[in-house]
Amino acid sequence: MTDIFWLIPFIPALSTFILAVFGSKLPKKYVSFQACFAVFASFVISVISFVGLLRIEHESVPIIKNLFSWIQSGSFQANLSLQLDSLSAVMAMVVTGVGFLIHVYSVGYMAEDKGYTRYFTYLNLFTFAMLILVMGSNLVLMFVGWEGVGLCSYLLIGFWFEKHSAANAGKKAFIVNRIGDAGFLLGIFFIFIHIGSGEFTAINEAISGGAITEGLANLIAILLFVGAIGKSAQIPLYVWLPDAMEGPTPVSALIHAATMVTAGVYMVSRMNILYTFSGAAAEVVAIIGALTAVFAATIALTQNDIKRVLAYSTISQLGYMFIGCGVGAYAAGMFHLYTHAFFKSLLFLAAGSVMHALSGELNMQKMGGLKKYLPLTYPTFLVGAIAIAGVPFFSGFFSKDAILTSAFASGNYLVWTLGLLGAILTAFYMFRLIFLTFHGTERIEPEAKKHLHESPPVMTIPLVILAFFSVIAGYVGLPVVVGKNLNWFKHFLEPVIKEAHEVHLSLATEWQLILLAVIVAFAGIFIAFIFYIRSPQIPGRLVARFPLIYKLLYNKYYVDEIYNAVFVNSTIKGSEKIYDHFDLKVIDGALNGTASATNFSGKILSYLQTGLLKDYALVFLLGAIIFLGYLLVF
Repeated sequence: MTDIFWLIPFIPALSTFILAVFGSKLPKKYVSFQACFAVFASFVISVISFVGLLRIEHESVPIIKNLFSWIQSGSFQANLSLQLDSLSAVMAMVVTGVGFLIHVYSVGYMAEDKGYTRYFTYLNLFTFAMLILVMGSNLVLMFVGWEGVGLCSYLLIGFWFEKHSAANAGKKAFIVNRIGDAGFLLGIFFIFIHIGSGEFTAINEAISGGAITEGLANLIAILLFVGAIGKSAQIPLYVWLPDAMEGPTPVSALIHAATMVTAGVYMVSRMNILYTFSGAAAEVVAIIGALTAVFAATIALTQNDIKRVLAYSTISQLGYMFIGCGVGAYAAGMFHLYTHAFFKSLLFLAAGSVMHALSGELNMQKMGGLKKYLPLTYPTFLVGAIAIAGVPFFSGFFSKDAILTSAFASGNYLVWTLGLLGAILTAFYMFRLIFLTFHGTERIEPEAKKHLHESPPVMTIPLVILAFFSVIAGYVGLPVVVGKNLNWFKHFLEPVIKEAHEVHLSLATEWQLILLAVIVAFAGIFIAFIFYIRSPQIPGRLVARFPLIYKLLYNKYYVDEIYNAVFVNSTIKGSEKIYDHFDLKVIDGALNGTASATNFSGKILSYLQTGLLKDYALVFLLGAIIFLGYLLVF
């Protein structure tokens, strides 16, 4: 059953080729059917491969399909080979499953867009690149997918490139990711130099066998994590992700939920033996994750753009995933990646449904009272908000609790405390969004209200499916207090992921931690209810009382302005000076001087080219005389 797993990435690749070459000549119905079917076919094969893995002994995993030898240089070799194990199987199902629903949703959302075919071409290319990233058996192939999703993010974020803001957002995502990728590439080079192979199995065996020192492991792990900071939008390279909202909403869902931003978490989990061995690097991962979780959550408190709230929410939730990986609970980090894929894609697509209903409106201050107008969008949006807030019996509760419990058990109480703080902030800003958008008084613009309507079934059916999984997805990873052997997700990943340490807490302590997490979640929801339903004048009073704090949060700590002043503007000014003093005077001067010299010599030589036969005969005669004279003398 696992023999055909290598087809998973290549079916979307074939679809991309067909759409790129023949798409302009194909009707819209065929374009959408072909693009959706390709991803669905990959999903079916992913499920078949997953079921096949369940029937295979752990000793037989990973299954590697070597398609051909790709790079051969001296002793170094890199193959185009794909790997199937529990980690890549989970990622393949998430990418293709959630990706398929986003494709279907896009059929309705992008129906009237003039770039319809181009959009689905990019979307399938994105899926192919992400599948190569998660299924490659070596770092070289992972890097190809890593750069591929970077390219696709540039194309999709700047999809409406006629808009200045969209074009800039695409460039910003591309440039910021290149910064992180430079560190990632250096880490790969160090692995090649000291281990001699890029294959994950060889790397793990070498590290386990003591091929590198702990200091070198720390250096490599930090360099690789720099790449993850860029790709997964952590401090200080998170600034590209909020601007990614300039792309179509289904693109936001794909980037934020199933692809790209989860690449860094996947990479750290894939290299778990390296990070466990490094020690200090793992601590850096946990601290950066915890700081990012709280930092992004505080910004989300004051944003009014519905998609930007969700964008900062994604940054914050990625921080939780890195907390899990940093404290050695890689399975918990991956578990949150898995549950987050469902409820975050649901939230973005539901936000897109709200925008569709309000003719593109994004400002929550111009919404309110939408509950009665959107009978399907509202309950699905609510399910997503409940899940991400960590309310019991919804998927986000189980995965977030696993991370917080692991952080506490590891003894890293600062990280655990920051995680709890982030949890209450998450519950608050998500229900602030719910109350401002769907409850309270209507603040809808008259023109938008004229066209207010629920989205078509092609958009709402994916919402219902994602809402269903946002509820049940967490039950594959039940906590120890429910039963010792009921965390099937963790057990499934055990052949690939070696936990840094097992959680050894008493049942009483675990129950206390769960109860505290539940109290924190409900406290955030209750405070949001008081602020925006019971006493909606409170937020205004707080703004008036603490204007500097509000301004700081509303302007996102002025990080973009600082980056512009320190890096962007200085680079631009430096470029202008180089242009004025070096490019114009040296480069252009050399070229212009060469052109002038050529022109001058051409004028001199032109006197010899009169076009008169007698002049040429005279020159020929003079030449003959000179030649004869030379022969006579010498």
